Amino acid sequence: MATAQGKKKKQNKNQTPESQFNYNLNFFSKSKDLRSAVSLYDSAVSSDTRLSQHHFNTLLYLCSISLSDPSTKELALQYGVRVFDHMVANGIKPNEASITAVARLAAAKGDGDYAFDLVKNMGVHNELPRLRTYDPVLLCFCDKLEADKAYEVEVHMESMGVSLEETELAALLKVSAETGNEERFYGYLQKLRKTVRCVREETAKIIEDWFQNFEHNGQELNVGLVREAVTRNGGGWHGIGWIGKGRWVVRRGNVDNDGKCFCCGEHLARIDIDDTETERFAASVAGLAMEREVKAYFNEFQDWLDKHPNYEAIVDGANVGLYQQNFAEGGFSVSQLDAVVKELYGQSGNWPLIVLHNKRVRALLENPSHSKLIQEWIEKEVLYTTPHGSNDDWYWLYAAVKLRCLLVTNDEMRDHIFELLGSNFFLRWKERHQVRYTFMKGNLKLHMPGPFSVVIQESEKGAWHVPIAGDGNEDSKQSWLCITRPSAWGEPGEDAVSMETCENGDSVWNGCKLLSPCKPKCISSCDSEPERQDSFQESDNKPATMTGKRKERSPSPSIS
Repeated sequence: MATAQGKKKKQNKNQTPESQFNYNLNFFSKSKDLRSAVSLYDSAVSSDTRLSQHHFNTLLYLCSISLSDPSTKELALQYGVRVFDHMVANGIKPNEASITAVARLAAAKGDGDYAFDLVKNMGVHNELPRLRTYDPVLLCFCDKLEADKAYEVEVHMESMGVSLEETELAALLKVSAETGNEERFYGYLQKLRKTVRCVREETAKIIEDWFQNFEHNGQELNVGLVREAVTRNGGGWHGIGWIGKGRWVVRRGNVDNDGKCFCCGEHLARIDIDDTETERFAASVAGLAMEREVKAYFNEFQDWLDKHPNYEAIVDGANVGLYQQNFAEGGFSVSQLDAVVKELYGQSGNWPLIVLHNKRVRALLENPSHSKLIQEWIEKEVLYTTPHGSNDDWYWLYAAVKLRCLLVTNDEMRDHIFELLGSNFFLRWKERHQVRYTFMKGNLKLHMPGPFSVVIQESEKGAWHVPIAGDGNEDSKQSWLCITRPSAWGEPGEDAVSMETCENGDSVWNGCKLLSPCKPKCISSCDSEPERQDSFQESDNKPATMTGKRKERSPSPSIS
């Protein structure tokens, strides 16, 4: 048996039994030597060595990590329970680490009920559970197909503010599939959509297996009702339930640069935060702004914005005007700002709103080269000047959120004021609304939000598209699960595309492998695309839809 004696430096001869035990236990813990730690523990018990919470937790941790080794699993289970009982009998309060380790031991024995009781009673010890505390319990119930108990754990997690991640959601999806609970599977698929962008391969396989075997007919809902739900939710999902009839067709394929699925022909959506999140976000920005700004000034801006709700783009004037101006003769570039304004107007027919501090505006009005243009912007309500002592950031951010329009800025929004907002849906909002820009040799290029979002999507027709995490190779194409019902919203029509059959009997269409048998000899493509709103166009012709109504064009202001 390995000992710590040969490894340690010269020890003090008056070292106490407790300190000697602590030294040896830490050594065995680092080397993951459970057998030596158990022998040390037995010696300590027989000699009445006083053990601390740290000592018990170290022993419990060693037992829990030794479960994966068949040669030490039984020893770990035997001593893990004994150590915990000893800890409680000595009046030492278990903490979250203690209970997590014991929950792992109980789950390894298949005793999920005992593990769950431990977690539910953590409040007695003034401890709060974490995700790792729940994992052994949840996964134990899922593995044993005790679905109702697994669902109970999930409800308890939610009540304690603990969020599920992909591992837990995949387990809940699997137990729901294996017990045939289609309603639960749908609900957890929606939660997975909110939680992860690209699913791991093992999660994709669970989803594939479900749809290959799931034949329940979905609801026949009014088209307008479904589309209203999709719009309300920010696009990309409706959440109403399964739609369509018949067998699902499950394929793996790719999506082109404009978001068109090669398998089914549907265009993926560019997803925004939903209505409730948008209202909460706008209220949060306004609340924080009024804590830090002069309340009357910001209230005035809110009132003004309510009367001018038709802007499709907000421009962070200072960010654009000062872009690449950090050289000797550099200053505020009105020409850059004007180029952005003209580009936005030229592509949408609507004037954007520039937000700029009044100190900057006064200086520009005093410059004969710029005063005419600035005055035109003011008259056409292209320019809003923020008052003395204000922070422009609150104004342009609130306007972009409140009006649900694009925001032209290269600001990464990582400063203190943005940290106050949290990152729950802020990143998703930025992805959908932020327009970045560059000036190369004086030529402007607007970098619009992508034409579609690489996230799990549920279409108006009831189809699902699930992005699968890649292998880290940047050159590899993003792979998607395409899950459709040919009967959704009508039978295949004249746009149907025939399938070929591989030599191995698997059906393929346009390079997409069919993962389940399909009775029809053809798969229909999507119905023709719904009428689109006017949109900006990037240089590579990727669509970027603008919000708001189209206005009658008026002559563009220009620099005199």
